[in-house]
Amino acid sequence: MVKKKISEVPTKVCVTFGTRIPFRGSVLEISPHGKNFVKFYGNKLLVPDHKKDTGTITMVFLQTFVQKQLEIEATRYAQQLNEHYTKISLRDVRSRWASCSERGALMFSWRLVMAPPNVLSYVVAHEVAHLRHMNHSEKFWKQVFQLYGNHEKERLWLRKNGPILHSFAFSS
Repeated sequence: MVKKKISEVPTKVCVTFGTRIPFRGSVLEISPHGKNFVKFYGNKLLVPDHKKDTGTITMVFLQTFVQKQLEIEATRYAQQLNEHYTKISLRDVRSRWASCSERGALMFSWRLVMAPPNVLSYVVAHEVAHLRHMNHSEKFWKQVFQLYGNHEKERLWLRKNGPILHSFAFSS
């Protein structure tokens, strides 16, 4: 049993030039370029080739990108509920994808940027529903359904693919 579980853990992947990472349901290849900024170019993420830590630069870019997406989604769902969150923060935790404090602070794993957009949207709806119901009661799940709709596919995706998202090492 333990051997099977260990074999299911993805191998650690150090992010550097040539690494292909999941991004919003597709794949981006980390590629070098001679500029001093990061940008998308087709299915590539162009990262300065004269900087030492490609993984960290990539991670910061992805965090900035996902922060904006999370704010858009959280604001939309909070408005539907006529609720307000106090802030959104990013973390890199393995134990949960997100949380909501009693004070209305939302925390998300920045690695959700690697999941398909519908998965990120479901996680945001789930946390925003906690602004009204700080539990996982039947009322809470009805609220999630009202905000997002059927979410079984997204929950299954996270269970199946979450370990892969955590297998990427962005800093040395």
